[in-house]
Amino acid sequence: MNQVSFRTAIIEFIERNAKPPDKFSHQARLYALAVELAEGQAFDDDVVFAAAWMHDLGVFIGHRPEDLQTLAAWDHLAYVLDRAPRLLTDAGFPTHKIPAVLEAIRTHMPASEPVTFEGSLVRDADILEQLGAVGILRTVSKVGRDTRLVRFSDALCILRRNLAELPAKLRLESARKRAVTRSEALRRFLDAAGAETGPIPW
Repeated sequence: MNQVSFRTAIIEFIERNAKPPDKFSHQARLYALAVELAEGQAFDDDVVFAAAWMHDLGVFIGHRPEDLQTLAAWDHLAYVLDRAPRLLTDAGFPTHKIPAVLEAIRTHMPASEPVTFEGSLVRDADILEQLGAVGILRTVSKVGRDTRLVRFSDALCILRRNLAELPAKLRLESARKRAVTRSEALRRFLDAAGAETGPIPW
């Protein structure tokens, strides 16, 4: 299977499985942003593509547990690391590149320390996705359907924490540059929300 075919197969699989449906757009943005962050440096584009598209499989409805107690302890990262090799092989992805894809997925969380350039690209792009206007949309959309976000005030708490902690975790200079405008947009939103709501609970 050629590159176009396996990429199409991966995208179509994620489109079928991304539930709620709004989760589907994250993968395309993440891949495009990760490529942008490379700023002309050499990297394995197939690895970044597969990692970006597959990394969140374990958070989709139908893949994660429905029972709330089980969900609270759910390791979505372990799930995707277990499932991804077979799924990528079935899509026709080059098997010799699968270990590098798994490594990039393994280290995509903010607390992780990537050991490959591809891993740093995916991780920093994923952090940037939690800042700015996109970060606001992604967080607020979870209110009422995520066990961590019952009220809008819960979303504001997460956004404040993202603003306070995530920019310092970025590894790449290209990502730190892009974080400036995203952080400022998020800061303005949080200031406006605070000014408009005052002490009234959401």
